[in-house]
This record gives sequence, C-alpha cells and structure tokens, in this order.
Amino acid sequence: RSVILLFSLTVSPSSSQMFVGQSVSLSCEEDDSSAGWTLRRNTTRKTRAESKDWEGISAGSSCNISYMAPSDSGVYWCESREGATSNSINITVTVILQSPVLPVMEGEDLTLLCRTKTSSNLPADFYKDGSFIRTEPAGHMTIHHVSRPGEFTQLHDTQH
Repeated sequence: RSVILLFSLTVSPSSSQMFVGQSVSLSCEEDDSSAGWTLRRNTTRKTRAESKDWEGISAGSSCNISYMAPSDSGVYWCESREGATSNSINITVTVILQSPVLPVMEGEDLTLLCRTKTSSNLPADFYKDGSFIRTEPAGHMTIHHVSRPGEFTQLHDTQH
C-alpha cells in the first residue's frame, strides 16, 4: 500500500512574471502543513540555494521577498528532507523599456526610458545591438540625431 503526499509551491501574487521592485511571497504547502519542507531556488547567482540564504524574510518553508530584482529570476521549488520535490515555478523578473510607438527616422532624437512597474527613476545600463552604450543614473537616455536603426535594450541596476 502506498501513501500519496500532496504538496505544492504557491506564489503570491500568482504570476510567473514579476517586475523589479515588486514583492512576492512563496510557500511550501502539504496537506495544510509545511513542516519538513525547504524552499529552494536556482538563479543566475546561486544553485539550489535555501530560502534562509536569500535576501528575504524566511521561515524555511516560506519566504517573503520585499524587492524582486532581475537576479531573483529563476526556478523555485520545495524539497522534503527525504529529497522529494514539489512542482517547480520559473519566475522571471523584468523591467520595462519605454520607446516611441513609431519608428525614429534618421537624424531625429530618440529618448528611451527604463522603468519598473512602480518607479521610473532608477539607474540603468543601456545596450544597442548587444553592445554597452552607457549607464544613466536616472534611467533615461536621449540619443541625438539617430544615424542608423538598431535594437535597444537595458538592464536596471539591482542595487537598492
């Protein structure tokens, strides 16, 4: 006779897409109990890190992260002492690059604004076609007299 344990990882708000600066709560739940479960994650910074090692308020089987950063992107799951694992959730933390709706013509100025869901005044690194251009402390950049089209991206400074 086998025993089936029902357990899962829950995320609040219930979304796999988070914005920089957003807060999130994660918890391991098993038949109305979380005893014996550890919340873990794999991110670009650490592999199989326990929640007690994160920058958040942790109780082993749950964690509240008050400020999500791009480095918090990764796979999250719960693990029992015996090595059983729950469902995994892939969370992506993103920023928003605001750019004009219409294409910018050669010779015109282009203003880009990097923002999170709650703020538009954060430091940002700007890239064009994958190459670093510069860091802007207020998160916005104007390119005067655009000479050729390209794809612009940004990375927000994760220091807060």
